[in-house]
Amino acid sequence: MPRYNIWPGKRYPLGATWDGSGTNFALFSEHASAVELLLFDNSKVEKPEAVIPLTERTAFVWHGYLPEVGPSKLYAYRIHGPYESKKGHRFNPSKVLLDPYAKAIAGKINWNDALFGYRIGDPNADLSRDDQDSSPFIPKCVVTDPSFEWEGDGLLNTPWNETVIYELHVKGFTARHPDVEEGKRGTYAAIATPRVIEYLKNLGVTAVELLPVHQYVDNKYLIDKGLTNYWGYNTIGFFAPDCRYSSSGVLGEQVREFKQMIKALHKAGIEVILDAVYNHTAEGNHLGPTLCFRGIDNLSYYRLTPDDPRFYMDFTGTGNSLNMSHPSVTQLIMDSLRYWVTEMHVDGFRFDLASTLARELHEVDRLSAFFDIIQQDPVLSQIKLIAEPWDLGDGGYQVGNFPPLWGEWNGKYRDTIRRFWKGKTSQIAELGYRLTGSSDLYQDDGRNPYASINFVTCHDGFTLNDLVSYEQKHNEANMGDNKDGTDNNMSWNCGTEGPTNDSQINGLRDRQKRNFLATLFLSQGVPMLLAGDEIGRTQGGNNNAYCQNNEISWLDWSLDGQEKELLEFTRQLIRLRHEHPVFRRKSFFMGRKLFGSHLKDIEWIKPDGTEMTEQDWNQSSFHTIGILLAGDAIGEFNEKGRRITDSTFMLLLNAGPDPVPFKLPVSAQPWQLIVDTFKPNRADSEIPETEFSMKGRSIALFCEKS
Repeated sequence: MPRYNIWPGKRYPLGATWDGSGTNFALFSEHASAVELLLFDNSKVEKPEAVIPLTERTAFVWHGYLPEVGPSKLYAYRIHGPYESKKGHRFNPSKVLLDPYAKAIAGKINWNDALFGYRIGDPNADLSRDDQDSSPFIPKCVVTDPSFEWEGDGLLNTPWNETVIYELHVKGFTARHPDVEEGKRGTYAAIATPRVIEYLKNLGVTAVELLPVHQYVDNKYLIDKGLTNYWGYNTIGFFAPDCRYSSSGVLGEQVREFKQMIKALHKAGIEVILDAVYNHTAEGNHLGPTLCFRGIDNLSYYRLTPDDPRFYMDFTGTGNSLNMSHPSVTQLIMDSLRYWVTEMHVDGFRFDLASTLARELHEVDRLSAFFDIIQQDPVLSQIKLIAEPWDLGDGGYQVGNFPPLWGEWNGKYRDTIRRFWKGKTSQIAELGYRLTGSSDLYQDDGRNPYASINFVTCHDGFTLNDLVSYEQKHNEANMGDNKDGTDNNMSWNCGTEGPTNDSQINGLRDRQKRNFLATLFLSQGVPMLLAGDEIGRTQGGNNNAYCQNNEISWLDWSLDGQEKELLEFTRQLIRLRHEHPVFRRKSFFMGRKLFGSHLKDIEWIKPDGTEMTEQDWNQSSFHTIGILLAGDAIGEFNEKGRRITDSTFMLLLNAGPDPVPFKLPVSAQPWQLIVDTFKPNRADSEIPETEFSMKGRSIALFCEKS
């Protein structure tokens, strides 16, 4: 066994930090009695080549400096202390543990009973202690080299109101991409290839939101079924880019490859937002494995039930919740966020089940310590912060209640737009709020329309194609008797009203896709498009494909004529949004005339050409509405202090099945039809008539011809 010199080292920074001469190791554990650093030969990872006690302890941080250790070295920990489940302590020195601050992790879990801190099958369950060595079955941490030639790269800081988000999965987006060489498909390197970036640029998106890329664990129950945790919402390494998406290696190469992806996207003007899961870890409940936090200091890292700390508070449906009230846990998350911004050049985060992060004791507190720290942080207060504003606990649905710096996935927008295009009545009043940035949710607390992250579909649920094609979910491949996934009340079946043959049914479905897309990109707020919706991607009706690492989830790039037409239609919508500031306002509408305009900044028009009245908003039978947007009454200024003006637009929406004659407002110039979801190839034509026949279930957008 090799001998290593060890010096006292420093308590900060936490993790393994190489300084060019050696590596400092620092690990927090408040309740441990002893900490051992394990070093591994890269070719023999089953057992450590050296076991080095860390005897220095400062403010609950165990630390030491090894001058002989450098990049690519594998390491892990053993932690000594009491195994007293009923008191919340689960120390077990036979379990090899990952470093919570590891910058890279080599490999993935190899499931075995030895990974559990208690004896599997013992009648006392987790009250017993298992002494099997878990070293052969757990991946090892990697000492990394932080150097990288960024060539002047930095955060892009695309203004919120100019942002168009594209939600994608690193593997699924390129796993079948014909222009990516086979060995790189499904990796960070694949996202960075010129043809992939060219596609994103031509589509017009300004940011990609990546499903979780932090090192995660495939749940044992999924592995036992031959499935995987494809989405990755099961984090174990908050600093480590998952090695499964690396084409170049796992001994730190994944870090460099991730940085190269960021650099390439930034050169193309595309921001990177990470979907981050800081609300729980992959260790599950009291019967879960001991992989990292549980064995390092269970009592500090997790929210335990006050009356019986053997068990865990669970606001996420995963078995545990991180203890955000502990300062070292808060530090872990803040250090992780800063690392991804300062060292990896990430532009922002979408926080999974963000309400969990706001829970101080039990209730959701929108002024919790976590948000206070973010507010005053000079780095994190300047990036894009997006909340999934709910969790599974009591009072967890918090849409509209996050602090001013935050954008929110607007679940109310999704639900309203779906109900409207499904033909539900009594939707017009709420539709008005959703189309104009949801002022009812965000205006009172000083936020802007871009606080609303608008979406119709996301990774969790039906794709757009399946939303308009399936009466019921089809999750049979998940091997759960089709009981998983959301209920069917939001699914769409457009084959039962009106159409009488397959051609008509398919035509209506294609039109509904265009309706959803047009609504999304013509609404105030920040649009988020699910990857593949622009090319009619299907999951065969599976609305919970979290465990499907296969063709069910991967994009199919062999496009037919209709899919190419949908792609071009989407590109045109995004281009229209970029070209016209009236669709991406920074402030809410005032409903009055501004800057001498002869029109109000927004007017709501009925089919007879008159303005909506208060009584009209309460009409339950309304399916059709018009919105007049005055381009010379935006009321905003650019960075040089010049007033922003635009063309005047008239947007018509008819969610009913029947045609409706719509009287167009009197205009100084002829109205030009820009978008028509009923007949897309008719768009960009002049309409001299004063009345337009709105087809059933369609959108028409007119512009005053200049």
